[in-house]
Amino acid sequence: MKPGPQALPATPVAPPPWRDRLLAWRHRLIASPPFQRFAAAFPPTRGIARRNARALFDLCAGFVYAQVLAASLRLDLFRILADGPLAPEELARRLDLPPDRALCLLRAAASLGLLTALPDGRFALGDLGAALLGNPSVAAMVAHHAMLYDDLRDPVALLRGTLTPTRLSGYWAYAGAADPATVDEAAVAPYGALMGASQALVARDILDAYPLARHAHLLDVGGGEGAFAVEAARSAPRLHVTLFDLPPVAARAERRFAAEGLAGRATASGGSFHDGLPPGADAVSLVRVVHDHDDRPALALLRAARAALPPGGTLLLAEPMAGTPGAEPIGDAYFGFYLLAMGSGRPRTATELSAMLTEAGFARVREHRTRRPMLVRLLVATAP
Repeated sequence: MKPGPQALPATPVAPPPWRDRLLAWRHRLIASPPFQRFAAAFPPTRGIARRNARALFDLCAGFVYAQVLAASLRLDLFRILADGPLAPEELARRLDLPPDRALCLLRAAASLGLLTALPDGRFALGDLGAALLGNPSVAAMVAHHAMLYDDLRDPVALLRGTLTPTRLSGYWAYAGAADPATVDEAAVAPYGALMGASQALVARDILDAYPLARHAHLLDVGGGEGAFAVEAARSAPRLHVTLFDLPPVAARAERRFAAEGLAGRATASGGSFHDGLPPGADAVSLVRVVHDHDDRPALALLRAARAALPPGGTLLLAEPMAGTPGAEPIGDAYFGFYLLAMGSGRPRTATELSAMLTEAGFARVREHRTRRPMLVRLLVATAP
């Protein structure tokens, strides 16, 4: 049975003062070199100490791991191994690398679970490498990260706002534009394709959590080149879909709808939500859109969505969220710094978004569980 909607968590209560003192004592103990040596040798704590040491090293070396992945993708290593294991010498030839450096990459990729080192010396795909073959959007994001790495070269300057302009603010042209509606097609083409790949990764998760067959007309706001709109139309054959985005983005989406054979049921409209959204839909979707905006424009967007809906209409707000249990580094660390470099928006918790929806005029805000909350969570609200 598919899990139903769930109530949002209550606001956390501040811990009592004695707990703060206990935490301070614990942290002083952990920071002590003699205690660290004792914990690493004492059998009851040895496993914990080693796991913590490994976690700390992974934090320090994470950029190297990411570059091993980037190199493997650029060299098409996973596709080369898709048909079966190969010897290091053959892989070196296909990768056009010196044998010793090819072996360095192969061992590194195997240590990260991307490949598997077989007993006979050959290398095969690992589970993670095989999964990447079925998710081309991940490869697109890894390639895109070259700009993010450049913006993160001085993270303190980024936090202080002295690293301007960032490369990502130039890439996401609408983020830094005084009037986003005037951005031309040449500026939106690169990020439109990337956004489409990102939306395709989560579209089915959203539609599984909230089927659209009950609705007649969906307005997909900020839908890019139509990845979510296409999946929505396919999932509900009687559903009419209107995509709303910046004019050059909407023009690209219109061409995609025609290519997908959906010209009769899916249309695209160009404009800025600051001027209002097209009326007539009984459902509005915001897929990975709200977190791209600072608080004031984000609230204006939600109010525009409320104004476009009739009483009883439904809003779907889907994006990765801060504070997601088990995925805190994704919502808080990754998207926190990514949006900082982009120059617009911030990750928000489900509780924060619920409060914004209520302030914008929505009621009955509920969360519908998705298959992969680390990638996308879904809030569903009703227009009273």
